[in-house]
Amino acid sequence: MGTNSSSGGGELLVELERGSPTRRPLRAQLEDGLREAVRSGRLPAHSRLPATRELAADLGLSRRLVVDAYAQLLAEGYLVARRGAGTFVAGAAVAGGTAEIEPRAHTLAFDFFPGYPDLSAFPRQTWLRALRETLRDAPDSTLGYPNPRGAPELRQALAGHLGRVRGVVADPDTIVIVAGVAQGFALLARTLGREFPFAVEDPGMPVHRVILEANGASLVGLPVDDEGARVEDLRVPGLGLAIVTPAHQSPTGVGMSPERRAALLAWAGETGGLVVEDDYDAEFRYDRAPLAAMQGLAPERVAYMGTVSKTLAPALRLGWMVLPARLVGPLIEQKEHADHGSPTLDQLALARMLESGAYDRHLRQARRRYRARRDALVRAVSEHLPAARVTGIAAGLHAIVRLGRPVDALALVGAARKRSVGVYPLGYAFMQPRPLDDGLVLGYANLAEPAIEEGIRRLAEALAELPPPEPGRGPAADTNDGGAMSR
Repeated sequence: MGTNSSSGGGELLVELERGSPTRRPLRAQLEDGLREAVRSGRLPAHSRLPATRELAADLGLSRRLVVDAYAQLLAEGYLVARRGAGTFVAGAAVAGGTAEIEPRAHTLAFDFFPGYPDLSAFPRQTWLRALRETLRDAPDSTLGYPNPRGAPELRQALAGHLGRVRGVVADPDTIVIVAGVAQGFALLARTLGREFPFAVEDPGMPVHRVILEANGASLVGLPVDDEGARVEDLRVPGLGLAIVTPAHQSPTGVGMSPERRAALLAWAGETGGLVVEDDYDAEFRYDRAPLAAMQGLAPERVAYMGTVSKTLAPALRLGWMVLPARLVGPLIEQKEHADHGSPTLDQLALARMLESGAYDRHLRQARRRYRARRDALVRAVSEHLPAARVTGIAAGLHAIVRLGRPVDALALVGAARKRSVGVYPLGYAFMQPRPLDDGLVLGYANLAEPAIEEGIRRLAEALAELPPPEPGRGPAADTNDGGAMSR
């Protein structure tokens, strides 16, 4: 047994059995001890490990053995190495989830949760520099109650950025800063939810539907097919608002066809309805040209929503809405009632990143990294799940894996979790959940390439142990093939 108390990584207790003729190799014992420390939370996410030389000296092991053990856990995704800084517990090693595609605090070594970017790649030094410059330069008045509309500096920077990279027609006076897209949905529901029903894509994000309904909106399902939301199904009396993800449908990954986009804007023009364009991960595209935002074609008929949750980190809780002029006042009133405005210092730091070009540089680096991880997922599925196919991979941070046969979704989730793998069934993204389905929504951005390969290998093991579905049971009737909208 050894304890390390070096200044490089804090104390670390690892128990090693020596002398017994039946003992496991010391390297295997060390790897198991480190895994257990991560899983149990004794080594929390992002904590620094002792240097290999120091841990080896404390445990009475060769440095090579410790180096090899660290390398194995790096490959498995438990640890991450930062050049010049050391070795740390990976953020993905302590994230989990449920079949409803929502994260929870469970210890999973290979978590394919689709809602995360690469948390270990957050530009800490760039963000810290922006915060320092903000605190150095900001007048004392900046520390007062925030403007509920958002800091003018950020709204000005966003107007330029969104116009340049997304084709959005954005005046700073029509931008409202919100605590992520989640708050944006809540404000829309409080403002308009009692006037008319909202159409939401089906399948879509369950957590967004929960937020909308909790804030007073009545929802109608809008089926999705290979061209995106089926706009022809919007012909429902009284319907006044449609929420869509046209650049990269969540979760199927399809892009809305030009014909559907035109039809959606025509619907809004003819009925006086509002299109809400959730542009949640449009910055990341790999095999296609970027699709400009619809908002640029009809600024008075489209409310545009964006966030840094996929580009920087969800923890920042920074998002924005570019609104038709008629909605700015009512939304600001609801925002002021909700929280008096979003934190000013973080807004000013983001404005500095946008103006300096640091945000664009971060996106370019992230795009290369995520493309490599996307490719790693496709290779791993081809090798370990040859009967499956991967779709929705031209853009974004997640893919759909069709397993080739329907499975009991919760049974597969449980079998995968026994192997420390988090997977998320597509069937639970529908308004009427499909417990028996062949689809998984797998995020790849927050896992290193070796961890993606190992996670898919373990997923294949989990799938192999499941019995075939009972005779007569199959996926529920596909709402994409029907003509009626579901509530």
